[in-house]
Amino acid sequence: MARRSASRIKHTAKARIQVMSLSKAGTSIDLEIYADEEKIGTLVIGRGSITWFGRKWQNGRRFRWSRFAQLMESA
Repeated sequence: MARRSASRIKHTAKARIQVMSLSKAGTSIDLEIYADEEKIGTLVIGRGSITWFGRKWQNGRRFRWSRFAQLMESA
């Protein structure tokens, strides 16, 4: 029986945590998302919202948590 080749990792994420607790305004967790070793965007998770910055976007697309939950449930 032929062996399957080891699968290649396609997506990776690198995290930068600015403050261990998200209880203060202005703190966030930034996740840099990569596909095939090329950055495809940054996801910023904050206390009040979640923001997606595409690869070359200066302004992010911001969602309040309730709106984000609606989007995820409808997908």
